[in-house]
Amino acid sequence: MARLVVEGLWKQFGAVAAVAGVSFEVGEREFFTLLGPSGCGKTTTLRCVAGLEEPDRGEVRIGGRVVSAPAARVFDPPERRSIGMVFQNYAIWPHMTVFDNVAYPLRLMKQDRTTVERAVREVLALVALEGLERRFPSQLSGGQQQRVALARAMVRRPQQLLLDEPLSNLDAKLREQMRFELKELQRRMQVPILYVTHDQAEAMGMSDRIAVMDAGRIVQVGSPQEIYTRPADRFVADFIGLMNFIPGRVVGRDDARLVVEVLGRRVTVEGPPGVSGPVTLAVRPEDLELDLLGEIPVRVEVRSFVGNVVDYKVRADGQVLRVQAHASVTVEEGAQTAVRVRRALLFPGEMRA
Repeated sequence: MARLVVEGLWKQFGAVAAVAGVSFEVGEREFFTLLGPSGCGKTTTLRCVAGLEEPDRGEVRIGGRVVSAPAARVFDPPERRSIGMVFQNYAIWPHMTVFDNVAYPLRLMKQDRTTVERAVREVLALVALEGLERRFPSQLSGGQQQRVALARAMVRRPQQLLLDEPLSNLDAKLREQMRFELKELQRRMQVPILYVTHDQAEAMGMSDRIAVMDAGRIVQVGSPQEIYTRPADRFVADFIGLMNFIPGRVVGRDDARLVVEVLGRRVTVEGPPGVSGPVTLAVRPEDLELDLLGEIPVRVEVRSFVGNVVDYKVRADGQVLRVQAHASVTVEEGAQTAVRVRRALLFPGEMRA
């Protein structure tokens, strides 16, 4: 059963459609992410779900209840939507202690003191902040401040948790650590999360499903593995991870595979039936293998050791390609070698600039 349902959502700002017919569902206990570049409409979508923006069309249902439907003149304010929200800058009050920050929503609801204390201590234990109740935000690390914001969002036991790029203000190492903590926390809370980010690593590492957005629309919805290995179009293929795009032309078939001419050589790849003429070969760096017996001759221009892999920039017939190999593979800069295409995606038509 879906906890959050968004159907045909539209939001205009003047002549610009920031959100154009967006529909998706977030299931019980699901971690669902809106992912896309700046200006794609993901934050506006989140704000419409939260009640911070009033959509022009469409419907939003939380826990089976309609909270926004312009056609029916329904628009519940945020406080009536049973949501918790964490903003990019956390929005915790610097003059309040950890306890008072977290207790604030309950005090607004006129909860009695015993209920407030019990609920705050329960949620602080959930986010591993016990013993820090009397500290002020300035006495906390960035990760601790983020957990205060999460605790405040959860203290009312909302039906839906909304997170707007909550890790963007953390340094790289802490951001990576918090990805695991957030996912673990979500499992303990057993509450669905609608998460917004432009960071692919965040989306891929935490999400059960991802909706990739572009120009106000959802381009593809799927699991992280589906989005990465089977992108719906060239935009998704280019946006998610690293991708080499190589212009080519289908010149024949070899049983169930296509023979494609690329960079003056022929390679055999899987492809849909009926494809002919110009195509674009899309190959992940890890799907190119450095091999003297490979199909495409290359010259190594840059070799970069990054720990578990070695990142190569090679040139083939004037085109630069990225190749990622295991750290045990060593090919020196300036060496002449070749690459073998182990796996590729095929998009019909000429390669776009």
